[in-house]
Amino acid sequence: MFRVTIRGTFTGLGDASRAALREAAESFGTSFTEAGTFTCDSSLSAFTFRCQIPPPPEGEEPDEESWAALRATEALEAHGHPHRILRVAVTDMRDIKIRRKGGKGAGGTRGPRR
Repeated sequence: MFRVTIRGTFTGLGDASRAALREAAESFGTSFTEAGTFTCDSSLSAFTFRCQIPPPPEGEEPDEESWAALRATEALEAHGHPHRILRVAVTDMRDIKIRRKGGKGAGGTRGPRR
């Protein structure tokens, strides 16, 4: 699974788009979804778009991160708000290592400090 964050600015928002964004602002979350979610400033100038993209079939795409960025950009454009992209960040969740509490030596001790 890829998590893609796109930061950008809205450009030339019409009254209808501004009204729709303001109305939906209360329901905006910061979660990653396949349709994507917005967070934006109160002036509706800058935004962050978060999108979750499933990986392509094994071996189908040589550059999976670029592929995921393209899919996220398509999801952003599907919302129909005019924008300019400033930055795109892609995280491959398969590469994330989770450190779990507990295990050997559990009980709150970390061992000797050096």
